[in-house]
Amino acid sequence: MSIDRVVMAFAGTVVLASLALSQLHDPRWLWLAAFVGANLFQAAFTGFCPLAIVLKRLGVKPGQAFA
Repeated sequence: MSIDRVVMAFAGTVVLASLALSQLHDPRWLWLAAFVGANLFQAAFTGFCPLAIVLKRLGVKPGQAFA
């Protein structure tokens, strides 16, 4: 699995978990989903993604977006 796919899978998981937590515990968990969305948005333009940097150091093969 490439870095790109891991980043997308991780982001999707965090967003879904945030939505579930906002319904089960506290609506402020939606801020986590907003943060993940904003990070994905800026990464689309800048190519900078902290998770991609960590995954690259861990030896995950690069993809097209995060080389």
